[in-house]
Amino acid sequence: MLMRFTIEQRHLTDQAGKPVRDDPASVSFHTCDAENVDDAVRFFVDRSRGEVIGNVLKFPGFHAVATVRDVNGVYTLQVSPSSSQNLVPIKG
Repeated sequence: MLMRFTIEQRHLTDQAGKPVRDDPASVSFHTCDAENVDDAVRFFVDRSRGEVIGNVLKFPGFHAVATVRDVNGVYTLQVSPSSSQNLVPIKG
């Protein structure tokens, strides 16, 4: 059974490795439908052509946090279950 997840993407560094500060565009929100939190993280990382740095930290209630690197820099993902139908889906 598919669940809807909300993914908060928070940029930590830019392409040059410099910290991203005080930029409203450094935080974005996405949604995806997946069987579990691992699949939600994997789906998002695959779509962004990134790679997970370290381990995906999983918490009770289908929550997770991951650090990801892609061509745009390094960012964290915070994944949590969602029931909202008004969010924009991940585009690939």
